[in-house]
Amino acid sequence: MNITDWHAQSTEGFADLVARIRDDQWSLPTPCTDWDVRALVNHVVGEDLWTVPLMHEHRIADVGDKFDGDVLGGDPKETAARAAGQAVAAVSEPGALDRTAHLSFGDFPATEYAYQLLADHLIHGWDLAVAIGADTHLDPHLVHECGTWFADREELYRQGGVIGPAVAVAASAGEQARLLAGSGRDPQWSPAVGAVQRYLTAIDSRDIEATMAAVTEDVVWENTTPPDGVRYAGAAAVRAATEEFLRDNPKAIFEVEELAALGADRAAARWRYSWEDGHVRGVDLFRIRAGQVAEVLSYVKG
Repeated sequence: MNITDWHAQSTEGFADLVARIRDDQWSLPTPCTDWDVRALVNHVVGEDLWTVPLMHEHRIADVGDKFDGDVLGGDPKETAARAAGQAVAAVSEPGALDRTAHLSFGDFPATEYAYQLLADHLIHGWDLAVAIGADTHLDPHLVHECGTWFADREELYRQGGVIGPAVAVAASAGEQARLLAGSGRDPQWSPAVGAVQRYLTAIDSRDIEATMAAVTEDVVWENTTPPDGVRYAGAAAVRAATEEFLRDNPKAIFEVEELAALGADRAAARWRYSWEDGHVRGVDLFRIRAGQVAEVLSYVKG
């Protein structure tokens, strides 16, 4: 096998995962904290659409904004399958890998571009699989080939802002875990963790609309008021309480020190809440339902 085969396998594998997305899963969180499932798929399908002109040595200015925004349309599964087929055909053309790819960050041999596409489809394939509850075991041969290529480029990608900080893993971690960690992903990420991350990010950004989008209509929040916490039940009550909290604490900083899954639908966050002249530390226990926070039980150190 060679890069042409590896690109085809990873691209077709991603398209197969897209075909398995249920109608109620498009808004689920993914390990890419800024993207839900649809946004993740839109990114990769956009890469597939770009593959055709770039593999034919077109420049980005030649394409313009044709592939900006939402490229999935009303039938994202059909769009993904078609785009994947066209991308595989473009890379597989006789002589395609002898060309030059004019990318946004410079001109590269088409072979190098094909490896970038392999990494994108393989790693984002894991992102999608873990988000929708599919098999997250990547093909070991693809992982090895991608990891070998990525090893010499990891820091360059990180310096360029393409990937986040590396995640620490055990010395005994396998190739898949090391590849994911090197690309800024926690190999132990779960949908429950993702749902909590989305909620906490919205709170930290003081974005009330994003906060409410991250919770269920029947969400329950118990705050830290002693002795048992004030209980707010339902989205309207939680919204009002959250707005009051953010209004009354305009300069406070909420920092998550640790976030861990407690099974498929539970998670815990250890946090530090600080203001101008003090701080407290505590823990939130979360219950998750269908990718949204359904319950928050807050506890603070006395």
